[in-house]
Amino acid sequence: MYQEEPNKVVEVIEQDIWGAIKEFLQLGIGYGKGDQRIEITIGLLIVLSLALILTTFILKWLRSLLTRRMENDDRLKFISVFKFIRYVVYVIVILFTMSAAGINITLVLTASAALFVGLGLALQELFQDIIGGIFIILDKSLHVGDIIEVDGKVGKVYEIKLRTTRAITRDDKVIIIPNHHFISDIIYNYTQNHKTTREKVVVGVAYGSDVNLVTKILEEIAEEQKGLMKNPKPFVLFDDFGDSALMFSVHFFISDSFTDPRVKSEMRYKIDAKFREHNISIPFPQRDVHIYQHAPFQHKAVEDTAKRNDQ
Repeated sequence: MYQEEPNKVVEVIEQDIWGAIKEFLQLGIGYGKGDQRIEITIGLLIVLSLALILTTFILKWLRSLLTRRMENDDRLKFISVFKFIRYVVYVIVILFTMSAAGINITLVLTASAALFVGLGLALQELFQDIIGGIFIILDKSLHVGDIIEVDGKVGKVYEIKLRTTRAITRDDKVIIIPNHHFISDIIYNYTQNHKTTREKVVVGVAYGSDVNLVTKILEEIAEEQKGLMKNPKPFVLFDDFGDSALMFSVHFFISDSFTDPRVKSEMRYKIDAKFREHNISIPFPQRDVHIYQHAPFQHKAVEDTAKRNDQ
């Protein structure tokens, strides 16, 4: 009798409790027929959930292990790339788990081929942005703080993400740039190699002006202007004989090209004042208009028009 009672307990556990659990885990939805049938059960969903949770913990551990000795800037870039890698790993884990559960993943991929093609076409630019973001991070072609020019607008980069880059313009407006532009378009980076840039102010003077005096005045203004670098030294070029003026340009180096419009404005004020002081005129374009007639004016028609206007 004592031996029969444990056997009954084992039978109850195996048949009733474990059997009920197995029936519960096998509940689900099936698609297809025969060998092509795919069963999505509660047990499969639980296994997938556990696999994803375990993968998440492993990825977090790897990320902390790899980034603990990195500098803050490099750590942020690595995390951006790691996010994209994490999604790829999740897809692989899901497919591997389904294959281990006895599901033919070839059928899953075949059944979802049309969906993948549609998503690929719809998200084509998104993938290009992500790939562009990875290239930016890996080859270090762009850094936070760089001054760039996009579509004629100058901005200072303050955030680089996996899909977009954000820059703030000189008038405090934010430009959101999709990262694929950095691999397909021409982008000017003012501070890629160093912090300094060479700028210039262009001015035209009237024909007959003393070009040596003009050069001397422009050099003095550049030397006295605050915010310009003393080394390399500013210099003046006689650019061209224009249609209406002699064209000069004063070139100088500046360490903050983001605020250079203010410096250029101050220099233009001083140039105008100095030129007025030395009677150097800044001309404006002038044109001579010649009227050619094929026939003489009809004075009678003109007089008739004048009379009607008087009436």
